[in-house]
Amino acid sequence: MDYCTQIQLEARYGAALLVEISDRADVPTGTIDADLITRAITDATALIDGYLAGRYALPLATIPALVTDLAQRIAIYYAHTNVASEKIGKDYEAALRQLKDIASGLIKLDAGGAEPAGSGASEVRTNEPERPLSAATMKGFV
Repeated sequence: MDYCTQIQLEARYGAALLVEISDRADVPTGTIDADLITRAITDATALIDGYLAGRYALPLATIPALVTDLAQRIAIYYAHTNVASEKIGKDYEAALRQLKDIASGLIKLDAGGAEPAGSGASEVRTNEPERPLSAATMKGFV
C-alpha cells in the first residue's frame, strides 16, 4: 500500500511541476507520466517501510499524516531526473532525518498500536566467573 497518491502530489506541488519533471518524451506531450510518478511513489513507500520495519508492524493499519507528508516529499524528489530545486532537496533531507528519528524511537507514530511486541526480556544476564586473584589465592606471594 502506497503512502501517497498522484492526486495528493498534484494538490501539493501543482500539475505543472509534475508535467515538467515527468514529461520526458522526445516531443513533449504536456501530460504527466503516470508510470514515472507511480514508480517514484512506490520507491518512496519502500524507503519508508525500510525505516518503519524495525519499529512497526507492516503494513500500517492506518497511515498517519506524517507518513503521507514524508512520502510526498520523498516521491517528488525521486521523480526528478535532474537536480531538484533547493527547497525540494532540503525537504528530502529533512524527511530522511525524520525517518531516522522514527526508526530510533524519538518520533512515535499514531499507527493504531502497531509497534511489534517485545521479546519480554528486560534484563541482562551475565555469568560472573570466579575471580582468579583474591586474598585466598594470593596467600604466600605477599
